[in-house]
Amino acid sequence: MKQLFDLEGKVAIVTGGNGGLGLAMATGLAAAGANIVVAARNPDKTAAALAQIEAEGVEALGIAVDVTEESDIDGMVTQTLDAFGRVDVLVNNAGVTVRKEPEDLSADEWDHVLDVNLRAAFLASRAVHPSMKAQGGGKLIHIGSMFSIFGGGGSGAPYSSSKGGIVQLAKSLAVAWAADNIQSNAILPGWFLTELTAPIATIQPERHDLINRRIPAGRWGEPEELHGTVVFLASAASDYVTGAVIAVDGGYSSM
Repeated sequence: MKQLFDLEGKVAIVTGGNGGLGLAMATGLAAAGANIVVAARNPDKTAAALAQIEAEGVEALGIAVDVTEESDIDGMVTQTLDAFGRVDVLVNNAGVTVRKEPEDLSADEWDHVLDVNLRAAFLASRAVHPSMKAQGGGKLIHIGSMFSIFGGGGSGAPYSSSKGGIVQLAKSLAVAWAADNIQSNAILPGWFLTELTAPIATIQPERHDLINRRIPAGRWGEPEELHGTVVFLASAASDYVTGAVIAVDGGYSSM
């Protein structure tokens, strides 16, 4: 019987993998045996991330990538193939937001959020497709949000729109590439404690308490609690799972 959750010898690209939930998922994949490519912009953060990932006993490569540039994305895949000879897993995690009311958004700001969060996920998926198809299969893991389901309020219009699009991209690629044995799924993280969200408890305590009360689990998630889901979707355990959307949110989206 094959080891369902063993990723030894596999190669995973994680965009935006040098911090926050991206780094947590990269570390989880590494702990399961995968070699990791961190594709991100900040070289200092990437260097620190690589050290953390390599501590899991795997190889790790950092590639400077601006995911809004098609040539950078194509180069990311080329460099990965040059270094490792294969790409087994792509985690489309890179994301941004602009916190403005819709009436105050410029077209350029809207485009930037959609370019980073949605267009880049398509471009990266398209870029890895030929090698995944040639090697007999692969795994696409697209990182959405609870705002893939809910409206993000006035200041979240482009972010919510892009993350809703991520779900439809995951499903569309699942259908298009099923014959190539490429599984395409989406993870929707809920409220997690990261360097970006941790200050909410002190800066906006009422908002923090409101969110806590809405989460059936009664607490925010720890980034490591994404490990199980991302490893499942990257491994042979999910070979018959495609087009799925998995919320990892302590029950938030069920309320």
